[in-house]
Amino acid sequence: MGGGILTITVGVLMSLNVNDKRPGRKSGETGTADHRESTFESFIHRVQSPALRIVAKHWHEARGTKRMPSWMDLQSYDSPPYFKLLWGLNYDLTTGQFAWRFSGDRFQKWVGENYRDARIYDRHPDSVSAESQELLTRIVTTGRAARSSGPLFTVGDFVVTGERIALPMSEDGETGDGILGASDYWPPPLLGPIERIHENMEWYDI
Repeated sequence: MGGGILTITVGVLMSLNVNDKRPGRKSGETGTADHRESTFESFIHRVQSPALRIVAKHWHEARGTKRMPSWMDLQSYDSPPYFKLLWGLNYDLTTGQFAWRFSGDRFQKWVGENYRDARIYDRHPDSVSAESQELLTRIVTTGRAARSSGPLFTVGDFVVTGERIALPMSEDGETGDGILGASDYWPPPLLGPIERIHENMEWYDI
């Protein structure tokens, strides 16, 4: 994978604590930063998958004092088994379109070869594309974290269940221009056209 793909050192991530004080924060200091810690902690507590929780904590740590991290803040990712769960999207502020930035091994079988920079609905149009576009746009334009659990998508008549998180990315730390996503599920025993499912959506301030 090229630049912009994540690096997560498992040993470091396992030691991350979402309540750790940020550089420059004084003990007992209150205000927006404390509110951000509190609301993001609620998100972390709701994430059930240990792997997704590690990804979310790394995103939180990587942004430092900014509202959102950039892809450079996350650096490159080469640590199994988590990369296979990840997916990344770029958002065009002018057109409002999403394009693939990278995809973990589990998704490449559906995304196909030479997917980078391809618009996501060109590769996977389905009956909920408009709903997916609306949800993804909400993440980048409002700068909120999203979580869903239960049915994630179908392959033929097979319903794939698990947990999914999506977090906004930003080159300047304030304006959303991408999404880091991670989905944890048991891979289906077959391949075929997928139909996304958006149920049990939860939204969190960051």
